Amino acid sequence: MILLRRPGHPWPALMAANRDERLDRAWDPPGPWWPDRPGVIAGRDRSGGGTWMAASGAGLVAAVLNRPGSLGPAPGKRSRGELPLLALEAGSAAAAAEAIAALPASEWRPYNLVLADHRDAFYLRGLGEGRAEVVPLPEGISMVTAHDPNDLASPRTARHLPRFRAAPPPAPERGDWTAWEALLADSGHAAGIAEALCVPPTGGFGTVCSSLLALGAAGEVIWRFAAGPPGKAPFRPVPLGGA
Repeated sequence: MILLRRPGHPWPALMAANRDERLDRAWDPPGPWWPDRPGVIAGRDRSGGGTWMAASGAGLVAAVLNRPGSLGPAPGKRSRGELPLLALEAGSAAAAAEAIAALPASEWRPYNLVLADHRDAFYLRGLGEGRAEVVPLPEGISMVTAHDPNDLASPRTARHLPRFRAAPPPAPERGDWTAWEALLADSGHAAGIAEALCVPPTGGFGTVCSSLLALGAAGEVIWRFAAGPPGKAPFRPVPLGGA
């Protein structure tokens, strides 16, 4: 996941993320799948019933990632797909970070959680014990993979963080995400799969979809979604309704 924070800008937070998953794990594109959660728009994982990314009518976005060696469910553990939905019960990124950090991290397998609104952004590190650690994300571009933010031990981060920092930022008011779309489509043919942002199908696993989001200074949200690997599937606007 990529996050650009620029306080004071009309679009103070921009986000981009590919979802890598088992190709046979069924999912639905972002929509209002939870009638008991009005204003919540999220992709739905049909297996666990949760989501990998969600946006609220309050202009709050939450996204969850696995940490290394923790792919898939585990007996006795709650689905990590619950975490973005729980986070969106709060009215702001700061309140969501506080709420999730108050929960026992032992109830889930290890996770990384990114929370953002037009004011703040936070990274939460859940290690499967104790409480999740809350780390404010700074101005500028940060990259979160299965590793910690901007951790150059991640081959993806080492290759792509400098590229995103050097790329022209999107202009969501014009619908121009050209540079970021091209970077998200990088399949690592020259660098190797470990460094790919768009993972080609390998052993029943790969990149299954992609998202681009912009959070406006007044709380508005733009979400563009590709229902397949970026570069092959087009990005289309997500109908947000009240979100």
